[in-house]
Amino acid sequence: MGAFFGAASKREVALDVFFGVDYHSHLGTRRAGMVLWDGSEGFSREIHSIENTPFRTKFEKDLPGFKGNVGMGCISDSDPQPLLVRSHLGVFSVATVGAINNADALIQSFTGVGHQFMAMSSGDVNATELVAALINTQSDLVSGIQYAQDMIEGSLTLLVMTNKGELIAARDRMGRLPVLIGRDDDGYCVTFESFAYGKLGYVDAYELGSGEIVRITAEGFETLAPARDEMRICAFLWVYYGYPNSNYEGVNVETMRYRNGAIMARDDAEHGLLPDVDYVAGVPDSGLPHGIGYATESRKPFARPFVKYTPTWPRSFMPANQEVRNRVAKMKQIPVPELIEGKKLLFVDDSIVRGTQLRETIDFLYGAGAAEIHMRSACPPIMYGCKYLSFSRSRSDYELIARRKVLELEGEAGEQHLDEYANSHTERGQCMLKAICEEMGFDSLNYQTLDGLLDAIGIDRKMVCTYCWSGKE
Repeated sequence: MGAFFGAASKREVALDVFFGVDYHSHLGTRRAGMVLWDGSEGFSREIHSIENTPFRTKFEKDLPGFKGNVGMGCISDSDPQPLLVRSHLGVFSVATVGAINNADALIQSFTGVGHQFMAMSSGDVNATELVAALINTQSDLVSGIQYAQDMIEGSLTLLVMTNKGELIAARDRMGRLPVLIGRDDDGYCVTFESFAYGKLGYVDAYELGSGEIVRITAEGFETLAPARDEMRICAFLWVYYGYPNSNYEGVNVETMRYRNGAIMARDDAEHGLLPDVDYVAGVPDSGLPHGIGYATESRKPFARPFVKYTPTWPRSFMPANQEVRNRVAKMKQIPVPELIEGKKLLFVDDSIVRGTQLRETIDFLYGAGAAEIHMRSACPPIMYGCKYLSFSRSRSDYELIARRKVLELEGEAGEQHLDEYANSHTERGQCMLKAICEEMGFDSLNYQTLDGLLDAIGIDRKMVCTYCWSGKE
């Protein structure tokens, strides 16, 4: 996905930006960058690949070269950024997060009038460069940002830093991602994860609304474009993406996950689906709190039958080579034999997307002597690839295990009954669960309902994006 962190202060902010960006490392795995602006020396910028080396290790050596009271940085799952842009709007740095589904059409609209883009090694155009080109068609930055957001099919949240010592933050028109402002005695910062600035000594100051654009300086912040009434914040922030101590729209991630697990257990009990198990567990790491909630509500002992060894490989998908990634994923899983051998286990995972790594986990557990493995997903069956935040990297909806099973069970006719398949209490839903169990090796399977998930989040349902489950915008 990706994220950014920026700061404007009366003091040097290189360390704030360094640690602030590092605290967003769970949101991106490919590229990262930092850029600072100093009144006398101008911009200083570095961009590195973080596919095989964590952000902090990559950028520590660059810190002595960064100077300035205004700075920003980003973690990205896509193209190198932040970019430095020079245009009739001045010199500015820009970082973006989102998805541009109509990129080819937008690029063609520029090339048709003679505009040239720098091609990356893949031949593609950097999405942030495309956004900058859209911004530069207008007479000022605010109008340009709004124009870019209007033209893009998908979503666009961005941060701009100008050579006037200011930051301009813009939340996506539908508010699919959060943008928060913190303050301390010397200035202000802007970020995705609230805990990031809390650890740096900032306190909550403001949370942008959908489509709101705000200017941030060391002296304060002001709204340049007001918030819109509509919001569709991504539910997966609570289910999976968000860090446990972050808050979005006033709802804490960790406590939401406890509630979510409890709701699942209560639903299982009401329908006679609560299995007799020795332990309830969560699939590390984001499945753990959902599992704690399930265990507490079901009054089953909570345990950790296996742990992930992360000191050397903090993320299993960091290596570029798929074979190495698969091997690392297996090497990370360290069993606790006393909690597995001969035991009946119920695991709660944050989601079941394609099922590839989860199947390897199940094989590992059976290989370690588990007697039974029951699986619960903390969200409904994923039926649609995300078109707003690139949550799922699937190239086709049929790579999603739930959607693939529908196709296998009923062919294209099943497309007319996806709502039934997503409901485990219907005949079609039961057929899909059985088919997944047979492929994955589960003794039982159930998914959280969409109603249960939205109850756990607890804000107005109309404010939450559930496209990947419902297909409704």
